[in-house]
Parts: sequence; structure tokens; C-alpha cells
Amino acid sequence: MVKAKERSGDSGKKSLKRKAAAEELREAAVARDAATESGVQPPKAAALPPSFSISEIKNKQRRHLMFTRWKQQQRKEKLAAKKKLKKEREALGDKAPPKPIPKTIDNQRVYDETVVDPNDEEVAYDEATDEFASYFNRETSPKILITTSDRPHGRTVRLCEQLSTVIPDSHVYYRRGLALKKIIPQCISRDFTDLIVINEDRKTPNGLILSHLPNGPTAHFKMSSVRLRKEIKRRGKDPTEHVPEIILNNFTTRLGHSIGRMFASLFPHNPQFIGRQVATFHNQRDYIFFRFHRYIFKSEKKVGIQELGPRFTLKLRSLQKGTFDSKYGEYEWVHKPREMDTSRRKFHL
Repeated sequence: MVKAKERSGDSGKKSLKRKAAAEELREAAVARDAATESGVQPPKAAALPPSFSISEIKNKQRRHLMFTRWKQQQRKEKLAAKKKLKKEREALGDKAPPKPIPKTIDNQRVYDETVVDPNDEEVAYDEATDEFASYFNRETSPKILITTSDRPHGRTVRLCEQLSTVIPDSHVYYRRGLALKKIIPQCISRDFTDLIVINEDRKTPNGLILSHLPNGPTAHFKMSSVRLRKEIKRRGKDPTEHVPEIILNNFTTRLGHSIGRMFASLFPHNPQFIGRQVATFHNQRDYIFFRFHRYIFKSEKKVGIQELGPRFTLKLRSLQKGTFDSKYGEYEWVHKPREMDTSRRKFHL
């Protein structure tokens, strides 16, 4: 009985508090209406303290709303500052200061001592005596053999076939279970100058081995982002048999110079400009992007490009002296992520 009386007393107190709160709300509403009728503005809500953080808001929806408003305000302020700066530059005309160069990972690159100077006598001597000297002296013409890993699937086979249409005088042969150590002597005896092997994992091409014959070197790349011709949107018609031009971008270090010369030795010296086809190896942050385009003259001043495919991305894993030898081969360079990838601004090619 005593507990029942206590509960009824508590409920009575709560109901009285609710009634009092409701009366206060009514009085505040009446006062607000009277103030608006008389033309007096009600007092504004207190502003948030300057040290207030949106992350302190407990309610998720309210926090998201406040963050969205803050982002919109930031965008407006940035746009207004941009317009103001543009007006100032137009007013100054030729006296306007030069535009600041934006900071990127590429232009903030850590200095590398092995960056090649074109006028360096040591570099010129190395180029005159390296394994690619016979090609650049026009003593040999490239002849390429393209093959795959054992029991390749359809995607890898199609990539090999499409590569053979990009690289002139290249021939696709199926592996048939032969080891690379047995394939290389046969290639040398048949006057092949380079061997390309495309490896796969789970029916997807994931690696490329490029070996220059007869004396090396051999490079091993990781392959990713492979797109065949049918998978490229708005692609052009199939490539013709004309010899394409080749573009090599950003191979600046001694290692990058060797890789660039290796790619250059895959293509003949004299491109047929009438075909308007270009093979590009673009190095950016040690990733080598391969693209194959046809350029189209729209007018005397405007030129458009049409991607023909295929496309893929390469990442150098190792560079080995001589031809392929996984057991006793001597490596010039091996990528060691824990030791070499200590800074995002350090590149090796």
C-alpha cells in the first residue's frame, strides 16, 4: 500500500511538471506573437562557441546536416575568392604576377642522384656499349615472339593476339608446357630479338616478362588494369598494318632509361606516319601506362585521338642481367617494398 501511494504521488508530481512546462511554452508563444505584431524582433539564438566542433554533435542526422552546410559555405567562400582573384588579374593585365604552380606528388619528388643528363659522357658511353646498341645503330631489326604461361585462358590469349597487331613483326606461339630455358635458345636460333611472356592468375593476365635476346636484360613486370578492345568505350576501328610511332614519357633515371630503351627496341625505326598510329608508354610514379591511339586531323589546328586498345598498366618488379634465369640469374634491381617505399615522393624510374 505504501509503495502504491508513493507511485501515485510521483505520477502526480510528473503531471504537474508537464502542465507547468506546457504553460511556459504557451506564454512564450504568446509573447513571440505579440512581439512580431508590434514590430519588435525576438532575440536571436546564442551563437555556437568558436571552439565548437561538428563532431561533438551527438545526433547523426543533425551532424550530417551541419557538415553539409559547412561544406557548402566553404565552397562558396572558395568560389568568391577565386572570382576576386580573377578580377584582380584582369585589372592588372600584363602586370599580373605569374600563377602559382600547384604542389603535386610528382613535382615534389625526392631528388634522385641517378637522373640521366643527356650531355653526360658516361651515359653516352653506356648507351654505345649496352645490349641495345645494335638496335639503335640500326644493325638489327626487331622480331618479337609472344607467348603465355602454361594452359592460358581466353582473355590472356586474346591479349597476346591484340599485342601482335600493335607490335610489328611479332608472332604468337603457344607455350605447350615448355620451360623458358628451352624456349630462349630456340628463339635465338630463329633470329628473334625479344621474348614477351604474359602470365595469368585466375584467368586474368597479371604479369609480363620481357627478355631481350640474345644477351638480355630481362625485366619482370606486374600487370594490372587490363582492357581488351571490346571493353574500351568509343574505341576506333581495328589498327592497320602500318608501323606505329612510339612515345616514351618520364623515364628519367638510369633504371628508367634502361626500361625505356627496352620498350623502344620492340618497334622498328621508321614509323609510317600515314597510318597515324601511336604506341605510348607513360611513366607516372613508377607505374607504366600503355595506350595505343590513332590521331585524327579535324582541321589545320585541331587534332583528335581515338583509342584502339588494348590498354594495361605495368609496375617493374625486377631487372635481371642476361636472359631469364630464376635460379642463378644476377639481378641489377629488385623492388623491395619495405625498404624502398618509405616515402610517397620517392620514385625509381
